[in-house]
Amino acid sequence: MERLLTHIESPEDLKKLTLDELPKLAQELREFIIDIVSTKEGHLGASLGVVELTIALHYVFNTPVDKLIWDVGHQAYGHKILTGRKEIFETNRQLGGISGFPKRSESKYDDFGTGHSSTSISAILGMAMASKLKGDFKKQHIAVVGDASIASGMAFEGLNHLGVTQVNALIVLNDNAIGIDPSVGALKKYLTNVKAGTAKDENIFECLNLNYTGPIDGHDVKALVAELERLKHVDGPKLLHIITTKGKGLKQAEEDQVVYHAPGKFDKITGERLKKSGQLQPPKYQDVFGHTIVELAQKNEKIVGITPAMPSGSSLKFMMDQMPDRAFDVGIAEQHAVTLAAGMATQGLVPFCNIYSTFLQRAYDQVIHDVALQKLPVIFCLDRAGLVGQDGPTHHGVFDMAFLRCIPNLIVFAPMNEMELRNIMYTAQLGLDKPIAIRYPRGRGATIDWKNDFEPIEIGKARCLKKGSKIAILTIGHMGNGISKLIESLDTPEAVGLYDMRFVKPLDEDLLRTIFNSYQHIVTVEDGAKMGGFGSAVLEFANEERLTKPIKIFGVPDQFVEQGTIPETHKLAGMDFDTIHSYIQSTLDQCE
Repeated sequence: MERLLTHIESPEDLKKLTLDELPKLAQELREFIIDIVSTKEGHLGASLGVVELTIALHYVFNTPVDKLIWDVGHQAYGHKILTGRKEIFETNRQLGGISGFPKRSESKYDDFGTGHSSTSISAILGMAMASKLKGDFKKQHIAVVGDASIASGMAFEGLNHLGVTQVNALIVLNDNAIGIDPSVGALKKYLTNVKAGTAKDENIFECLNLNYTGPIDGHDVKALVAELERLKHVDGPKLLHIITTKGKGLKQAEEDQVVYHAPGKFDKITGERLKKSGQLQPPKYQDVFGHTIVELAQKNEKIVGITPAMPSGSSLKFMMDQMPDRAFDVGIAEQHAVTLAAGMATQGLVPFCNIYSTFLQRAYDQVIHDVALQKLPVIFCLDRAGLVGQDGPTHHGVFDMAFLRCIPNLIVFAPMNEMELRNIMYTAQLGLDKPIAIRYPRGRGATIDWKNDFEPIEIGKARCLKKGSKIAILTIGHMGNGISKLIESLDTPEAVGLYDMRFVKPLDEDLLRTIFNSYQHIVTVEDGAKMGGFGSAVLEFANEERLTKPIKIFGVPDQFVEQGTIPETHKLAGMDFDTIHSYIQSTLDQCE
């Protein structure tokens, strides 16, 4: 039997189908997503959960004239496939391919870029208000937001404003009780009671002046079409509450929703994840953090852990499992996480606030006003710092050194390996008189035997790893491991010195003076933005000291780096092994 999906290149093709054909299309769309993601990897469970909703929205509404925003965008794969990207969907998240998230420059059907959560309500309200100001009262405006995302502060800010407007906007609440990890908080309990029919008399969304409908079955495509058709003719702000199952249609994805959010490669028939090489490998930095905080907390009862909705991704889950009363998932609420940590610090606790670098951007004022200004010793552990690979520019954690370095009273540290991460965590919990940010990358470290005995690190002190005579390479963080191997491959490795600077702030100025006096050329290497980052700090020091040695900075240039593997993104940024090697070798040749 010929497949329906074969003939669908746009929502116009979708509208030619009968209502009775839509369930078959849903099955085919699920199979297509599973088929591609099983071999190419990506986000699976979220898109499987909204297949019927995706079909119904494009069937009922006149996209792209009507505006449609997918919050976060993890669930937008079906949307991309139905809007002209089916043939190139296998390039998803790859270098030169389509983005894993909605992206305005990629398609006229992607009305807003959504790599971070909880922005859709504000954005769709802005679009709806623009339509109203232009006198266009027919255009529809729809935002799909999950139950984890709608609990975020920004989403509530949007709902609070939406309720006092009379714009033509529909919020579809996709309630599956999970974001990446299970949803948390009082709103989750409320939604659970709504589904069970035991909620209190007042409806929270109606109290916010939204026309509420639901909850309805989000996997009944015919019922969705009928309800969306009705809502299309209802004026004012509306909220449709649908119940879905994340991972719907793949047994393993339904049963293990956390792992199958982004499962890697798997067997598309059985759903079993493909086993990776049994070769012994260094641990992931996130796991070093997770095991180390448990180890420290067992001896220091003042230690607490906080993460905004990423307990598995950050490995704080280890502490949550072993010490549930001292480790907190606060939901998608980065601002709250930072100020909660600040409040705890005022009372003598030792808070480890564990946030992805890209998400700390969402709590910048809290870092300045609530933590640094008050010199509260919060320990920020910034996971996924640097270029992160296939998630692309919405998730690259490249700005933290630049935006944190300018904040007074804040220490900024980047460990070169697992032992340094453990040692700085140990040092920080011994007691600092100011906050510290510890940044480490996505992925694995450099050492198999990494569980060292703890040793304190002197604040502001770097390490000389190798002395040289002509070129000094100053590295910050994990990049130093690759540079160490690079030096070995040079024609005259003895001419090159290597320094693990460790602290972006405060800089080891005594060592820097020695380096500038001992070498002809200085090279800095960082997995972060060149503008305002570690290399900039070295330049500023040289300028203040009136040191005139040439300084070459390798880092992320003044551009957003697209997605690709981490080595591919390093090459895009001009900071890959070959580029740095060529520069060092040619500079050495000129020194002869």
